Amino acid sequence: MQQELQNNKGLVNNVFNKSYDKYDLMNDIMSFGIHRIWKKDLLFWMSPKKNSSLIDVAAGTGDIAKLFSKYTNNSSKVLCIEPNKKMLSKGKEKLSKFKNIKWKIGKAENIPINSNFYDYYSISFGLRNTTNINKSLSEAFRVLKPGGRFFCLEFSKVENENLELLYNKYSKFLPHIGNFIIGDSMPYEYLTESIKKFVDQETLIELMKKNGFENCSYRNLSGGIVAIHSGWKI
Repeated sequence: MQQELQNNKGLVNNVFNKSYDKYDLMNDIMSFGIHRIWKKDLLFWMSPKKNSSLIDVAAGTGDIAKLFSKYTNNSSKVLCIEPNKKMLSKGKEKLSKFKNIKWKIGKAENIPINSNFYDYYSISFGLRNTTNINKSLSEAFRVLKPGGRFFCLEFSKVENENLELLYNKYSKFLPHIGNFIIGDSMPYEYLTESIKKFVDQETLIELMKKNGFENCSYRNLSGGIVAIHSGWKI
């Protein structure tokens, strides 16, 4: 499934080239810090075992990798895949004390690792930025071990009409906030547009099933502003 907006050559990479340095700050400001709770909810549902392995794709500055490592008492092996070089450098610097976390340049649509390798796959606010959802899900399935589990945390479709109205009004202010904090509104114009065009919860479940995942389910957080999707490679 092609994503038209993201297929504009260089657009997504340019978005993160402009926002990487204050990425964490903007996440805190835009979500009022709630993104940290959402990510902890993902780890709570994942409940990883000690000595397990995670591939975290579109890793950003490594929030999920850090939580996973701490959850497993730093006994785990984590590989962060990040397509943007500047964001990757920021993440490596931020998590330099975690010797069990490695970093590699790569895209969700074409992950540069062997098949059947990881216990868990996570992608947090990254599936929306891929050029092709099906290719990304197919790659996620490929790199997981049999019995491995896929997790996706992503902006989704709000279910309550009143909440949706407030959320849409707030979204219109995001480019202005971005312009004030990083001096450029473009990354946050892209953000609001990409959220609007992303698939709904049930559609993503169907795409996961088409790409081999079983026992697929999702949980809405904050009324559907975001959702966590889960599926198994059996």
